Amino acid sequence: MANTENKVQFNLKNVHYAVVTETGGVVSWATPVAVPGAVTLTLDPAGDVTPFYADGIIYYKSISNQGYSGSLEMARFPDQMLKDVWGFTEGTTSKVLTENANTEPKDFALLYQIDGDADNQYYVLYSCAGARPGIGSTTNTASKEPQTQSSEITASAMADGRVMARTTAETPTATKTGWFAAVYEETGD
Repeated sequence: MANTENKVQFNLKNVHYAVVTETGGVVSWATPVAVPGAVTLTLDPAGDVTPFYADGIIYYKSISNQGYSGSLEMARFPDQMLKDVWGFTEGTTSKVLTENANTEPKDFALLYQIDGDADNQYYVLYSCAGARPGIGSTTNTASKEPQTQSSEITASAMADGRVMARTTAETPTATKTGWFAAVYEETGD
């Protein structure tokens, strides 16, 4: 009997990043690192539809897939991610984090989970770039309200065309269980 597909989805959680490395044209990812405190992820498709007119009609249309772009909001981006992705350095003795404008951020895979009414779905965006998170806060008033941080994220296609992968209702439990241990790659089975 087939598993039931979700009717709705809710609750972003289990956000992880895995820094991308490329050696001799071969792409690999570091072990995914958890980023606690997921608030929202809003990614819109990037790309255009370009119509070609002939015979007085749209004779052909070209659709480009430029991945996704949007925002990842977290309770707070951890120091380790600031170092791994955005190149902040930490003083050996002072333990002070320093940002340097001359440091190039690193690309990363973004892994996460979205709950559904019937099943949880697991996602990976293979090649992401993220703007460093903003800085800000407000004063406490009668109640303490947590402030969040956001990063503008762009998920691009890899050289082989892969942008994203996600599980389905039919995905084996073993695949879902190991989702955050390593960046998922289709084995061709």
